[in-house]
Amino acid sequence: MELFFLIAITIFIILATLPILSIFYKPNVKLPPGKTGYPYIGESLEFLSTGRKGQPEKFILDRMQKFSPQIFRTSILGEQTAVVCGAQGNKFLFSNENKLVTAWWPKSILRLFPSSSQSTVLAEGMRMRKMLPHFLKPEALMRYIGVMDSMAQIHFQDSWEKEKQVSVYPLAKMYTFTVACKVFLSMDDSKEVAKFAVPFNDMASGIISIPINFPGTTFNRGLKASKIIRDDMLRMIAKRRKELAENKADPMQDILSHMLVATDEEGQRLGEVGIADKIISLLIGGHDTASATITFIVKFLAELPHIYDKVVEEQMEIAKSKAEGELLNWEDIQKMKYSWHVAAEVMRLAPPLQGSFREALHDFNYAGYTIPKGWKLYWSAHSTHKMPEYFPDPEKFDPSRFEGLGPAPYTYVPFGGGPRMCPGKEYARLEILVFMHNIVKRFKWEKVIPDENIIVNPMPIPAKGLPVRLYRKNQ
Repeated sequence: MELFFLIAITIFIILATLPILSIFYKPNVKLPPGKTGYPYIGESLEFLSTGRKGQPEKFILDRMQKFSPQIFRTSILGEQTAVVCGAQGNKFLFSNENKLVTAWWPKSILRLFPSSSQSTVLAEGMRMRKMLPHFLKPEALMRYIGVMDSMAQIHFQDSWEKEKQVSVYPLAKMYTFTVACKVFLSMDDSKEVAKFAVPFNDMASGIISIPINFPGTTFNRGLKASKIIRDDMLRMIAKRRKELAENKADPMQDILSHMLVATDEEGQRLGEVGIADKIISLLIGGHDTASATITFIVKFLAELPHIYDKVVEEQMEIAKSKAEGELLNWEDIQKMKYSWHVAAEVMRLAPPLQGSFREALHDFNYAGYTIPKGWKLYWSAHSTHKMPEYFPDPEKFDPSRFEGLGPAPYTYVPFGGGPRMCPGKEYARLEILVFMHNIVKRFKWEKVIPDENIIVNPMPIPAKGLPVRLYRKNQ
């Protein structure tokens, strides 16, 4: 039995290292400097653990200093990976989409979305990106500002105003998830929304995890959650399709209806399983990143009274201009310039999207090194957001960085860049600003835990959920 185990381990190591060994048989290949760690596991544990210790930038910045500020080599999530750094690295990747590189997702994501393979993900992703801008552009989202405002008011009345102390992160998640369910699915029942939210936490954590499917692992919990969510989503899709056929639903009432009726350039519609997966990914992206940003906005406003006071001044001017019961509108949002600069600085210091992957379509050279075909490339917001050459005194909270023309191109990338920039950027801006308006009108607050640790799993969040004491204002 022991001999069989040793043989199995040896075969596994050989198979796992074959892709690594094969590159050395190519002539004139100068690979980026770096190390790849253990077979298969590579440096994944360190890559993930630095985030869970509250230092997600450490993995990137340490290797930039040790190997190269432009590019270094590693192995994460079971893949040979070149990490491309700095503004020039971001520009290179974002400008060469579908030329030298293409989108790539870890195996954990493909298994959580079983309708997908790497090829179908790419094809369906391109089709989706052509369909979504029509629904997510500012002109289409204007009609949801009042909806977001009324939902925010209900949220604060129900969950904040009777409390002396709250944990911000779980409440922010519930707010953003409730808004996403309304905008994407026209889901209004609060009990149904709360039930639907439960498995999303496990699925989101499973997306960026080592894809080991053993009971108790993060990935295993994510797989179980994804099945629950998908079954619920397919039931909703079948019901909505019937309602559309009977003219009981509006084809443009939400993103679900839009996806069911929209066609691509060839007149093809997405299949139901594909729609389910895309809605699930939008729900995760549409509330997880925004809730993390909202939480950090509350954190920084608690720590920086002078910033809080300026946000209050701007928001109260808007509030005073409104009639009793009048909801926020597009013109109000456009007046929230300083508040958005604050939110932008929060996303610089605590980017909700840490980075993302690409795959080399063929061999090419960058910064004097060869990137072999099939290698994965990773860009990280941390390689620019906290670098003094791009943001002087990078640890200082300074919203004025975003005045005028703002940061230099390719240095500020909380939403990615190029053809794959997050299509929900404007949606997130509206949701965040509506929340800021409603919270500063009602409260001042202070942190209960002065030095609360920050973890990244996969979004940055305070380890204890950011408990705060509330001080009610007389409006």
